[in-house]
Amino acid sequence: MDSGLYAAYTGLLARTQALDTAANNLANSNTNGFRAQQDYFRGVMAGLAGETVTDDSGVGAAVNQFGILGGTRLDVSQGQINSTGNPLDLALNGSGFFEVKTAHGTQLTRDGAFLRSGDGTLTTQHGEPVLDASGAAIVLPTGSVHVGDNGDISVSTPDGGSGIVGRLAIVNYATEDLGAAGTNHFVVRDGAKATKADGQVQEGALEGANQDTVHGTMQLMLVQRQAEMMQKALNVFHNDFDKTATEELGRV
Repeated sequence: MDSGLYAAYTGLLARTQALDTAANNLANSNTNGFRAQQDYFRGVMAGLAGETVTDDSGVGAAVNQFGILGGTRLDVSQGQINSTGNPLDLALNGSGFFEVKTAHGTQLTRDGAFLRSGDGTLTTQHGEPVLDASGAAIVLPTGSVHVGDNGDISVSTPDGGSGIVGRLAIVNYATEDLGAAGTNHFVVRDGAKATKADGQVQEGALEGANQDTVHGTMQLMLVQRQAEMMQKALNVFHNDFDKTATEELGRV
């Protein structure tokens, strides 16, 4: 394949895939705890990994795979924290995730919009139990709830009693060990080891997405323009250059 045509084709393919990523990021810019995805290119990652020349070309994957989209990575930067006044709305300021029990096993989330179910279980908006540091569901007795910055949950009961009823599980993993599971849930790669979580719990607040609507819109427009440029380049190589070459060969 002609090198120019190949470059235009791989560029268009990469920008088309990046469009899906940008559109998903924008669609979830108002989703609590959402973590934006970032595209990366194989050649860039090969260069960062200190890849050595091993292929037949003699230049290495960092050059040969330039422009080929390698996938996406989670952006785990902090989102904006907004006060709600609801004691069961919890935000994490810093690294870490809450653990919740889903139909597909334990998953992680930064969405702390929790509820007290009919039997007192602390759950997500979708009814998934929130787990404590031992991996058990947290059950709240009747009373006023207070959550400390370390995740300790205390309840003041109507009879005047007060005590700690549990501690939220706050865990953390390396970015490369996390995968998206829905809009604001994450799964952990098998065999991954937890790292230190330094996030502190902020009661009565929620963390928004870590990409706002303005930035998401600008990114989507940029990728759209890049895709259009690649499409035009592909048309030039496919129509104009090939046509010229065919005409010249016909004269030989």
